[in-house]
Amino acid sequence: MSSAVIAAPTSAAQDRVLALARRVLEIEAAAVSALAEQLDAGFVTAVDLILASKGRVIVSGVGKSGHIGRKFAATLASTGTPAYFVHAAEAAHGDLGMITAHDVLVAISYSGTGEELLKIVPLVKRQGARLIAITGHPESPLAREADVHLNGAVKEEACPLNLAPTASTTAALALSDALAVALLDARGFGPDDFARSHPGGALGRRLLTHVSDVMRSGTAIPQVGEHALLGDALMEMTRAGMGMTAIIDSDGRIVGIYTDGDLRRSLASGCNFSTAQVVDVMKRGPQTIQAGALAVEAAEMMERLRISQLLVADPAGRLVGALNHHDLMLAKVI
Repeated sequence: MSSAVIAAPTSAAQDRVLALARRVLEIEAAAVSALAEQLDAGFVTAVDLILASKGRVIVSGVGKSGHIGRKFAATLASTGTPAYFVHAAEAAHGDLGMITAHDVLVAISYSGTGEELLKIVPLVKRQGARLIAITGHPESPLAREADVHLNGAVKEEACPLNLAPTASTTAALALSDALAVALLDARGFGPDDFARSHPGGALGRRLLTHVSDVMRSGTAIPQVGEHALLGDALMEMTRAGMGMTAIIDSDGRIVGIYTDGDLRRSLASGCNFSTAQVVDVMKRGPQTIQAGALAVEAAEMMERLRISQLLVADPAGRLVGALNHHDLMLAKVI
């Protein structure tokens, strides 16, 4: 059975492909850059309109604009603004009932002449909902009907035929992102809020997982008293398998830490493990973290200090837990 051999592209063909790709990126970058100059007070009005709304943001569009609209609605919903997408054609066949007088409709159409959107606009406005239009033509029917119009006009499409929506959809995406970020900032939406919207992914794990969720506690914490012999400390390190042991006083407060690195130095110095006390060779005043801190903070601290283990203390400095890089990796924090 023979297999076809694919001929390697010629140098000229490669040059043409790369030149075309660069042109596309340059056109789209220029289109997005031009939006900054096109922004006006209408953008602020659009933000205020959504912030003042007691309902939700409904995003609608058709075709490529519909795809941009779905992404915009998802971004809003995950950053503190309740929103969902409704296809304009479906809205005209029953889904319009989901839109109330308290809602804001964001209609996306580059031409501003799409029949599906223009059919539902009078009905939406009759219900009392407000309308924000994102188009590339400020004089289009959709722009004229809107309470607020956001201009997403581009000089040219990146398509060599100047037909396929390319630069225009990129501009609409960027403009909708700008609106979402402005709303996020105005609402004071922070990392904790973001984590609550993304509990299942890596972002959620990083922003919702606390030290208390991953630390070792109880008998799993390697610890010895400050008057323990060095040999006892070594046995405790072996038992817990964390490469270190905490040293505590009679009240359970952390006074030091003894690590694998300290053990190597003790061996090199010829220390007598049977008679030496751990307090004489431990590191005093080790770095600690509280159980309520984010696990990602523990990871950042360990990276910054170039340490592999971290003790967890309560506000009074008493030992309540311990963790190492392996614990953070198991929790998928790093």
